[in-house]
Amino acid sequence: MRRWRRSARHGPRRCSSPWVGQRLAKWIPTSYRRNFPRKRGFGRTDRQNHAPRGVSAPRVSRRHAARVDWSRRAQLDGPAATVSMRRRAFLHATALSAFAYRRVTGANDRIGIALIGCGGRGRGVTAYAPRLGGAEVRGVSDVYLPRREQAADQFGPTARGYRDYRDVLEDNDIDAVVIATPDHWHAPMTMQAVDAGKHVYVEKPVTHHLGEGEDLVAAVESSGRTVATGTQQRSWKHFLEAKRLVDDGALGKVTFVRCHWSQNYTDLRGRFSEGIDESQLDWKQWLGSAPEQPFDPVRYRFWRFFWDFGGGSVTDLMTHWIDVVQWYMKSPEPQEVHAAGATYTQDWMEAPDTVTASMLYPERYMAAFEGNMTFGLLGGGIVFRGDKGMMVLNRLGYAVYEEGAKPFEAVSLPEPTHRFSRSEDTSALERVDGNGTLDNVRNWLECIRTGTTPNAHIRAGVEAAATSHWVNKALREKKVLTLA
Repeated sequence: MRRWRRSARHGPRRCSSPWVGQRLAKWIPTSYRRNFPRKRGFGRTDRQNHAPRGVSAPRVSRRHAARVDWSRRAQLDGPAATVSMRRRAFLHATALSAFAYRRVTGANDRIGIALIGCGGRGRGVTAYAPRLGGAEVRGVSDVYLPRREQAADQFGPTARGYRDYRDVLEDNDIDAVVIATPDHWHAPMTMQAVDAGKHVYVEKPVTHHLGEGEDLVAAVESSGRTVATGTQQRSWKHFLEAKRLVDDGALGKVTFVRCHWSQNYTDLRGRFSEGIDESQLDWKQWLGSAPEQPFDPVRYRFWRFFWDFGGGSVTDLMTHWIDVVQWYMKSPEPQEVHAAGATYTQDWMEAPDTVTASMLYPERYMAAFEGNMTFGLLGGGIVFRGDKGMMVLNRLGYAVYEEGAKPFEAVSLPEPTHRFSRSEDTSALERVDGNGTLDNVRNWLECIRTGTTPNAHIRAGVEAAATSHWVNKALREKKVLTLA
């Protein structure tokens, strides 16, 4: 049996295994050796721990610093195999130069990505990665076979299909995952993914209930993995420009922010809930931690509007806007929440189709949200009101109007002092201002390579989701909530 032995001359321990000793011939501090787990189930193959060429090795927490590589036992020595350290931890512990690190990773110069949850949104997000270059889709996972096959066809022969997402996390060729599942899977999958050494892009809201946030932040920040959230406004050029205007005082003291978002779901129920083959769906796996219940095609297709899986228009839509508000105003959470909701037309939804909410912040301003699932005119947007001006902001652009430029209580607006309208005459790849998701994925991939923090980082994602959960709590309990 190969053992860790102490050098009489140098003191630190080294491994006599030819895999470690001959290929890398580096010293491993005793502190890492002491923390090797002694039970099965923690191992990763050394191939998984390769970072793509040019990707800096992220910091490694003590929990991840050294794991038993049980999957290589037969290859090394059969039943008498020694343990091996995860490659990233080994590089961290021995401080290999960037040149040596590139030599170890060999020809693997692309970030291998897998999609978990192969609906339209997930396929759309994931499709940007290979188009941006330096990344390749190597896996697709969904519990519904037709969607899995659809995604595999879209991404080509490199994208292997997986029914169980846990097999994706065990795949050595996968460096990062896109999680686009129902909300109740977001936090558990993200935590399992970073624990498996994967980088993550997870759709919003990143949590399904308030109790998940603290554990999620702790798991991500201790893992050293790069995790970006699907609040893409944080990477969108004109949202960044608009924030600079607010920071520079163009609006003066902002005391009121109004958010609104309307979508017409009247005709969608029948259109999208038909044709689901239950025999090709692993319904039990799809339910996950949700209460056991019989298959329902409406719940499966419109899970956002059922409490077991989503949070209605508040978590689906308001989360985007309240993230922008809290980002611009530098205020992570409200101190008081009021909310009301009712269903008037979409009686098949569990969550209300019409919602209003108001949130008071300790930074001395108020934000309000109006959501409706019956009509779609005007879509969604945000209006910031300050004592010097007003900003109208949405996904098409922004405009700033000077306060006092029109007579008292005028119902028309003056010419804007600042204005941006999104260009529509060039491709999405050519205009960085044209698609926030593209920009967000680009930022995520860059941060994987550089080890920096994404624009849409996990802490901001948890804070935005938490405000939405507080609104839903106030709405469902029919009371005003005061946060400590």
